[in-house]
Amino acid sequence: MHDKGTHLFPAMERIDFGKPAAKALAAEAERLGSKRVFLIVSRSLNNGTDEIAKIVAALGERFAGLYDGVPQHTTREGVVETTRAALAAGADLLVAIGGGSVVDAAKITSLCMEHKILDADGLDGFEVKFDQSGRVSMASFKGPSVRMIAIPTTLSGGEYNAGCLVTDPRRNLKQTFFHRKMMPVTIILDPALLRHAPAPLLLGSGTRAMDHAIEALCSPRGTPLTDAAVLRGLTLMAKWLPRSHADRNDLEASRNCQTASWLCSFGLQSRVPMGASHAIGHVLGGTCHVSHFLCTPVMMPAILEYNRPACEEAQQELAAALGRPGMAAADAFREFCLGLGLPTSLREVNVLPDQFDLIAETTMKEEFFIYSNPCPVASPSDVVEILKLAA
Repeated sequence: MHDKGTHLFPAMERIDFGKPAAKALAAEAERLGSKRVFLIVSRSLNNGTDEIAKIVAALGERFAGLYDGVPQHTTREGVVETTRAALAAGADLLVAIGGGSVVDAAKITSLCMEHKILDADGLDGFEVKFDQSGRVSMASFKGPSVRMIAIPTTLSGGEYNAGCLVTDPRRNLKQTFFHRKMMPVTIILDPALLRHAPAPLLLGSGTRAMDHAIEALCSPRGTPLTDAAVLRGLTLMAKWLPRSHADRNDLEASRNCQTASWLCSFGLQSRVPMGASHAIGHVLGGTCHVSHFLCTPVMMPAILEYNRPACEEAQQELAAALGRPGMAAADAFREFCLGLGLPTSLREVNVLPDQFDLIAETTMKEEFFIYSNPCPVASPSDVVEILKLAA
């Protein structure tokens, strides 16, 4: 239970759920008075399905252009290309249609448009920074006036957040950028879009949403509202994610998975600080090139084991939500991931002990979430301890 705290509400207006994306987006563009709608989309969705074509047709004269070249892990160079294309199109509304990388690209593009950032170095100074005690400092700058809509095609839940991750290839590092108005003004949940996600991505992104829920539930800075929401989200995801995987055309299962992602991400949406899973996961992605959707099944069992002394009650609630009451939460989550056929150790994603020191040093220097972990992580050696649990 939380005896005191503050609940924060996001700069988001609405979530449309259960509707065809094309119809919902056309209505939103009209509601917002947008005349030049620019789409940032998944290339596989654009080239391999007719979903983007349906959305373009529904927008009609409001459609201003499209970009489908966003790379995995959202690089600075890719963002500059997206920004140039959106500015050239005269965009007055951005729409992200895809997974986490596409959504992050749209968020940071909105910032780059506002500040006319047209080269990779131009993002220097906008990133979130922190001191040696983990105290976060954010640069003061004007937020985007061109807002965005997110239409997710995976379950990770990164759209429920005003921050984004962008990889700086010069340093082989993911950096966090945040402004309240980088939050999507609207999120559109169309369950039919989930059937196009490759199976590993669907399953891994589902566990990524669960990661948001678990870190919020275990955080000492959560709230009663976020706890209630994320526990319901975990229960729904544990029930419906295997069913969605078993039948990709089961719209009831897809719809319930999207609802689960929404609820699991409620702490993220409300700016409850995440912990070691997010901190280490960001480094695994930016430095070790592990797919973001695999970081949770690989790391979360170890992090739950490390954090157990600080959040035993929350972990008991987690195990019950996973349908495994009485089991240690680390074992319950590992068992759930194994049942989905996902990797649950670092060696399965080609991260070996000789990389642990680099991961640990980078995490402590570059990832402020490590300082809000329930069990304190005070030094690189503590990170190595967690990595050894995940080896």
